[in-house]
Amino acid sequence: MNLLPKSSKEFGSVDYWEKFFQQRGKQAFEWYGTYLELCGVLHKYIKPREKVLVIGCGNSELSEQLYDVGYQDIVNIDISEVVIKQMRERNVSRRPQMSFLKMDMTQMEFPDASFQVVLDKGTLDAVLTDEEERTLQLVDRMLAEVGRVLQGRETEWLFGMEEGRKQLAASAGFRRLITVALHRGQQYNGMDSIQAELSAIVMELAPAGMPTQQQVPFLSVGGDIGVRTVQHQGCSPLSGDYVVEDVQGDDRRYFRRLIFLSSRNVVQSEARLLKDVSHRAQKKRKKDKKKQPPVDTSEDLPPAPGQSIDKSYLCCEHHKAMIAGLTLLRNPELLLETPLALLVVGLGGGSLPLFVHDHFPKSRVDAVEIDPCMLEVATQWFGFFQSDRMRVHIADGLDYVTSLAGGEARTHYDVIMFDVDSKDPTLGMSCPPPAFVEQLFLQKVKSILTDEGVFILNLVCRDLGLKDSVLAGLRAVFPLLYVRRIEGEVNEILFCQLHPEQKLATPELLEMAQALERTLRKPGRGWDDTYVLSDMLKTVKIV
Repeated sequence: MNLLPKSSKEFGSVDYWEKFFQQRGKQAFEWYGTYLELCGVLHKYIKPREKVLVIGCGNSELSEQLYDVGYQDIVNIDISEVVIKQMRERNVSRRPQMSFLKMDMTQMEFPDASFQVVLDKGTLDAVLTDEEERTLQLVDRMLAEVGRVLQGRETEWLFGMEEGRKQLAASAGFRRLITVALHRGQQYNGMDSIQAELSAIVMELAPAGMPTQQQVPFLSVGGDIGVRTVQHQGCSPLSGDYVVEDVQGDDRRYFRRLIFLSSRNVVQSEARLLKDVSHRAQKKRKKDKKKQPPVDTSEDLPPAPGQSIDKSYLCCEHHKAMIAGLTLLRNPELLLETPLALLVVGLGGGSLPLFVHDHFPKSRVDAVEIDPCMLEVATQWFGFFQSDRMRVHIADGLDYVTSLAGGEARTHYDVIMFDVDSKDPTLGMSCPPPAFVEQLFLQKVKSILTDEGVFILNLVCRDLGLKDSVLAGLRAVFPLLYVRRIEGEVNEILFCQLHPEQKLATPELLEMAQALERTLRKPGRGWDDTYVLSDMLKTVKIV
């Protein structure tokens, strides 16, 4: 029985596939490869908990075998009503959670961002039978639909949305750009090994006429390519899967990081580890003493799980800028003796409230964190602790501020800091969630801020239109608004105050920052010599 079409164009015909599966019957037909041939690649890139869409499923056994080894959230679609009926009958009792739907992949009925994985084993080839305009338009519609229903996996707005990709290409300075996601389960020794693995594939996608010996530059979003030491893994009902890992920086010092696997390119929290002076490090140095002149090798040793955190060191530039914003409280030389009241919304690893607590001995800090798992992570892995001057409230920041604003004995804060990430990677604004900058809520923030106080917000927004809207909304509530852009990052720190007549020119601001730093640098205070407060405010602009 010959099932092949008379011409390749028939591969794009619904009638052809209806006849194909009627004649084929229940016997599976595998295009290009069986599950056993493909499972190594599939298991490498797809996680069992992820929601998978198989387009043009036919009567292949691939989905069934994936289901049987634990991938049970699978939706299959095909344009052939005959094969969908066959597959439903074949799987209804043995694989009840797997669904089969008759659907055109160029006009899918699923909501946006419905799947983490879209799997195609041969359907694109069946559609792309020639290079006529009509065929190419059909392929464009197919790929557009795949992009629409596919979630921005670890790539957030910058890679997952068209506007973000245009910004990425423009910032890289190239017209054609390929983005590649590195998977955390694999080991990369550095950019050279990645380039060696990908170069041949990249050249296959090069524009026609490009010389074969042309060098293609490889760019990295992050600078931490290499071996990671995972100290802890967990799953939070609110934040999803996360890891605590130690990585070695360019200066050979080790850093501890908290990463949410839903946003793998974003470091949620980071802290520097103290040099290991344990018996383990001392023994290593003694052993090597005879081999070579004595050098400090403690940075080369992999970190121990219980290694201490350097609490005097702020890793994140945006945290340094937020601390520098305390200069706006005036009389900076007196701040260490002033009973400051601070509200910090968003705990993460706890480095921001902990720094305030340790360096401003009269301060009282209320930290608000929606996820109780993050408090456990901060305490166990980042050296955070609570005291009579620093308490953590497990609550939604929106609800907490609203309850304070509506209370009879209203609490007022000298400083309010928002460092809250968004769980929706498609918005173009990953910090804070949009609800935190809505007009009604900002009025509540204003109502619990002291008259001379400062509201400090970490804004991470790549969508320029959305950012303009956020700034306009903030100005409507807080007439005095300073903006400090973090070099090399998307973060912008906004310092918001109530009285525009109190605005400070840059020279005054820097002088006050220097006065505060002189106070903080007094002997015995454990100040990080690389942290210059006034440097954080040199580029501040009034909006």
